[in-house]
Amino acid sequence: MTKVAAIILAAGHGTRMRSETPKVLHEVAHLPMLGHCLRTARTLGAENVSVVIGAGGEKVRKALETLDADAGVAVQDPPQGTGDAVTAALPLLEGFEGHVLVLYGDTPLITADTLGRLLAELDQGAEVAVLGFEPEDPGPYGRLITDESGALLRIVEAKDASPEELAVRLSNSGVMAMTSRALREHLPRITNDNAKGEYYLTDLVGLAGEAGGKLAALKGDEDEVLGVNNRVELAEAERLWQARARRSFMEEGVTLRDPDTVYFAYDTEIGTDCVIGQNVVFGPGVKLEPGVTVKPFSHLEGATMREGSDAGPFARLRPGADLGKGAHVGNFVEIKKSVLGEGVKVGHLTYLGDATIGARTNIGAGTITCNYDGFNKSKTEVGEDAFIGSNTMLVAPISVGKGAFTGSGSVITKNVTADALAVARGKQFEKAGWANSFRKKNNKGS
Repeated sequence: MTKVAAIILAAGHGTRMRSETPKVLHEVAHLPMLGHCLRTARTLGAENVSVVIGAGGEKVRKALETLDADAGVAVQDPPQGTGDAVTAALPLLEGFEGHVLVLYGDTPLITADTLGRLLAELDQGAEVAVLGFEPEDPGPYGRLITDESGALLRIVEAKDASPEELAVRLSNSGVMAMTSRALREHLPRITNDNAKGEYYLTDLVGLAGEAGGKLAALKGDEDEVLGVNNRVELAEAERLWQARARRSFMEEGVTLRDPDTVYFAYDTEIGTDCVIGQNVVFGPGVKLEPGVTVKPFSHLEGATMREGSDAGPFARLRPGADLGKGAHVGNFVEIKKSVLGEGVKVGHLTYLGDATIGARTNIGAGTITCNYDGFNKSKTEVGEDAFIGSNTMLVAPISVGKGAFTGSGSVITKNVTADALAVARGKQFEKAGWANSFRKKNNKGS
């Protein structure tokens, strides 16, 4: 297979975002837009990925340590157009032979399938392939002028187009693919002889065509090439991404009770026959095995739910929550960094943090693992088949043995042995008639 490289342009300041955060680091589905582009490039098998940043782009450089530590970084300073940006990345392609994609860090919705079709045009002999789309209003976009067979002839900017050319609806998205040979041969020939004094990558199309190279235009979906320049467009990108994810999950065998109210993260994994209720929100790092049920108004992040388990309504599963096969977490239960064994039941109004709960154990309402002393987090371990009474405080570090019970309302500060009953609460006493005398005393003068 032909090798693939990707150059992602991410040097724009994004002033219309009105933010201290670089535009390409604003998130869609809990992942920076740049991260979406990087993941798509890697999905296509791109071994060589370069990101072009601008002066002052250190936040982007830092983010790449997490997003894609293997990506190369080039600096465009000062910014002089898209052709100049790609030129800045050329040294990172030294020795590379194959196909080169040019993507944009603020265009997070483009799919690997569409880019794969673009690369296929190169496999079929094109030197340059350009992704086009047909917007409702093509007015400001450059036009892709093709011949009767659909082959690309040239790109014409709207301000330079004739009335006939302006009537063409196929518009330039800016996304391109080209052979490494065409890139090295024609990129240095681009000039800045234009009104803005910038180097336009689109000029490479004309130069390649003049040299006899085959050009191709591919029509893509308008939603995929949405470029985000402000918060309104960011919200639109989120809406489109979520709609795509919902449809994909349902087609793969997941039931969404009210799809428009469910929000996924970029890396959510859901098995077949899962049922997701209304108003459920997924943060990053969630994996649901087949047959899981998540009831309405639950929030999950960094959590794993094993086959047949269920959570909610109003459950919160935080990072490190791991629900065993058939486990049940009910309403107003919060689980953090805790492993629940098979068949564990945590019905309601409970917090479990830094805990390991053995199989088939029942956790009563109002139970809390007191895991934090202001400085350190400590573990709670509960054995299999235990019964934790309602309103039990388990003061960590502590262990409750297999089959043990705790009395309701207990504050357990010492380890409990297997099969024992532990009760730790103040002794109840009663003063007969106290309530009547108290009322009489306080009703004087009323």
